[in-house]
Amino acid sequence: MSRHGTLACTLLVLLLAVAPPPSCTALAPPPRAVVVPVTKDPATSLYTIPVRYYDDLVVDLSGPLIWSTCADDHLPASISCHDPTCLLANAFPSPSCKPTTTGGCATAADEKVCTAYPYNPVTGQCASGKLVHTRFIANTTDGKRPLTQASVKAIAACAPRSLLSSRRGFPARATGVAGLAATGLALPAQVASSQRAAAKFLLCLPRLGYNPGVAILGSGGPFYLDEGLPDFASTLDHTPLVTKNGSAAYHVTANAIALDDARLPLRPGAIAVAMSTSSPYGSLRRDVYRPLVRAFEAGLNRSDARVAAVAPFELCYRSASLWNTRIGYFVPAVRLVLAGGSNYTMTGTNSMVDVNRETACLAFVEMKGVNAGDASSPAVILGGFQMENMLLQFDLEKKRLGFVRLPYFTSCSNFNFTKAQ
Repeated sequence: MSRHGTLACTLLVLLLAVAPPPSCTALAPPPRAVVVPVTKDPATSLYTIPVRYYDDLVVDLSGPLIWSTCADDHLPASISCHDPTCLLANAFPSPSCKPTTTGGCATAADEKVCTAYPYNPVTGQCASGKLVHTRFIANTTDGKRPLTQASVKAIAACAPRSLLSSRRGFPARATGVAGLAATGLALPAQVASSQRAAAKFLLCLPRLGYNPGVAILGSGGPFYLDEGLPDFASTLDHTPLVTKNGSAAYHVTANAIALDDARLPLRPGAIAVAMSTSSPYGSLRRDVYRPLVRAFEAGLNRSDARVAAVAPFELCYRSASLWNTRIGYFVPAVRLVLAGGSNYTMTGTNSMVDVNRETACLAFVEMKGVNAGDASSPAVILGGFQMENMLLQFDLEKKRLGFVRLPYFTSCSNFNFTKAQ
C-alpha cells in the first residue's frame, strides 16, 4: 500500500470512528501460533523438530540460540557485530566456550560480521560462527490441528561442521540445535516476534515407539488431542519459573520430594529443579539421590526381584516380577512438592525405564562432578523421560510453568497433524 493509501486508512478510522475497511486491517494480520512435530530419536533418546525441509534440530530447553550447519544460501545475510542483536547472541556464553572476540566483533578484517558461539549440549563442545538471517517453515494452528503454512523470520548462528564432527550421543540426522530458553534469540521469542504471537509455548514430548509429540510456539493453549477430550491447557497446575545463577535453563522450586506421601529426609530449604531435554533421564545431586534410592528400595520392598545394575542406572528389578498398570509399573510415585502448592508426580511411566526385555530400572542417575549440597548446581534435573506425556506450558509473560500429566487413554502422540482442508 502506498503512503497516501496508508494515510487514507488512518483518517477513515479517526474521522468516522467505524471499523476500518479491509485494506486497512490487512496491514496488521492476526497473531498466529505455529505447530511442529517433536520426534524422539531411538538411538539417543533426544528430541528433534523439523524447521526446514532439510533440517532437523535437537530440542534444547536450556539453549539460548538456534544454530545449524547452514546451507550456502543462508551465508550472505549476516548481521553486523555492532547490531544490538549481536549482544543478545552473546548474552549467555557457555562455560566451556572461550570467546576470542569482544561483544561479537571479529578481527579487523572481518569486524562488521557478528560472531556467535553455538554450543552442543550433548558433546559439550563450543565453536564460533556467523549470526545470520534465516526463515523456518511451519504451520499455524488453532490448538487442534495445522492450518496454513507459515514462513517464520528468525536469526540463527551458522556453526562449523566440526561442532557435529563428534556424533557421540547426537541424533544422526540433526544439523544443529533449537534453543527453547527464555532468551531473546531462542525459538519461542523469535516466533512470538515474527508471528506477533504470545511469549508462551506448549511442549508435549512423545514416548519412544509412538508417533511424534508436538510443540506449539506462540500460544499457551488451547490444546486438544483425541476427539471428545477436553482442552488440556485448561487443566494445568502452575508453579513459578525462576532464574538461577544467570543460567538460561528453566528452573522451578520444590519445597520437598516425596515417595507417595512420605517426604524424603533432606536438608531443610528450597530445592532447585532444572528441566533438560538434552538429558535423557533425571539426575540428582548426591545428597538427594542417595535418600531417594534408599527410600524407593524400602518402599517397593521387592528384594526378591532385585537384579544387577544396568549402567547408568543403579536400582534395577526383574520386570516380570513387578505389577504393570495403566500408569506404568506399580511402584512408589515420585513427587516434587512445588512452590505454589502443586505436585509434579511421576508414576511408573516416568520413573521406571525398561532397559531390556527382562529388566526395569529406576530412571534417575547420580550427578557427576557435583558435590553434595553444592548450591551452584540444581539439586534435581528432570530429564526428557520424566517429561514425556506431560503437557508443559512455558509462560514467559507470567514467568510460570503449567503442567498436567495426560490420562492413560491418550498421549502426546495423539495430536491431529492432518492439515485442515
